[in-house]
Amino acid sequence: MSDPTTPGPMTEAPPLGGPAPREGGSPSAEARLAETVRIEGARILATLVRTVGALELAEDAVQEATIAALRDWPVSGVPDNPRAWLTVASRRKAVDIIRREGLRAGKEREGTELVDLNAPEPAEGAVHDDQLRLIFTCCHPALALEARVALALRTLCGLSVEETAAALLTSEAAMAKRLTRTRQKIAQASIPYRVPSAAELPGRLAAVCAVLHSLYTSGHTRLSGERLMDVDVCAEAIRLARLLARLLPGAPEPAALLALLLLTEARRPARMNAAGEVVLLADQDRTLWDTAKIAEGLALLEMSLERTAGVADLYQLQAALAAQHAVAATSADTDWAEMVRLYDLLLSVQPANGAAALGRAVAVAEAEGPAAGLAALDLLTERDQRRQAVRAELLGRLGRFDEAIAAMRLSLDAALPDPEREHRVRRIARWSSGRV
Repeated sequence: MSDPTTPGPMTEAPPLGGPAPREGGSPSAEARLAETVRIEGARILATLVRTVGALELAEDAVQEATIAALRDWPVSGVPDNPRAWLTVASRRKAVDIIRREGLRAGKEREGTELVDLNAPEPAEGAVHDDQLRLIFTCCHPALALEARVALALRTLCGLSVEETAAALLTSEAAMAKRLTRTRQKIAQASIPYRVPSAAELPGRLAAVCAVLHSLYTSGHTRLSGERLMDVDVCAEAIRLARLLARLLPGAPEPAALLALLLLTEARRPARMNAAGEVVLLADQDRTLWDTAKIAEGLALLEMSLERTAGVADLYQLQAALAAQHAVAATSADTDWAEMVRLYDLLLSVQPANGAAALGRAVAVAEAEGPAAGLAALDLLTERDQRRQAVRAELLGRLGRFDEAIAAMRLSLDAALPDPEREHRVRRIARWSSGRV
């Protein structure tokens, strides 16, 4: 059965894998560019935003620099430092755009002064600050919560408008309008690209945490494509969560978020076997779990709980659920009754959390049996592919194979990563032969 404490799939990381490596194992220039944009694109954009002070201008400049690299690198070769090349090229493109668009008098000179083409590549610490500044800007309280998350996902994850719309359960046209309105509001209100003061943090922190959680989720379980997960996206989300926790060392929420991500990431090495097949939580080799991440996650959770005087928040509850798995030697040793209790608390904090409601049904099935889990599942209003897949597993446990096959086939109508689709097809084949 699916891992019930894993963040529910929201969005797919950008499929920028690029062309296949050239003969002999050396990656092509196009592949190196795709890799650089996928891994470093958000940092390059964040650095440029700090320099030019305008998100839309920075995005256009980075896009033009990327097009220039696509033209130049296959001819002149991949530069020794691809990120530095793209950063400097983006600055030059920003100046070109300012000149080309003929902004207000004096802006051209100002832009040239802002974009110092001879400046060295910023230190890594400055890049980190730039990126966090961009996240906080996307999460400015002057913007609606949905707009904050959409803009951050679009900017940080590099998702297309269509992918961002799918992530937030809206239409592509509506998402395009939302993003346009959000950028216009940032420009018109002159929202600064800076980390807010301590007094401003409470109005932004929840949205920032939601963005980082969504970013991690987009890498943890992709919506489609050849890979089940995107390790680089997960690593970036954890890096940013660490940076946020360092910025606010006394705040419980960032510590709990980082704990949740680490406890979830600790299980990644066991999620697939050597053949590239999905391994369900109950069947995972727990000796492959990352004990260092588990220890750090548990310590962070304990520290976070101490700061809230026993009143758990959203991320503390999710981290507590992940901790239940982390401390159990086997799936059978998991305290499933406690899991149900934690899910009930989580749903009291976030009643509309469909992933939590689904996780609760799974926990009920483990604690009380598949029939009880099926009854809990039937109370849910959502009818997405995850619910159909869980329903199929519970029906299969009850020996109702025809119904299990029908439910699993329904789940295959949705977009899925190839390893997950293949896993579900194998389950259908198993039930077709009369095996649980």
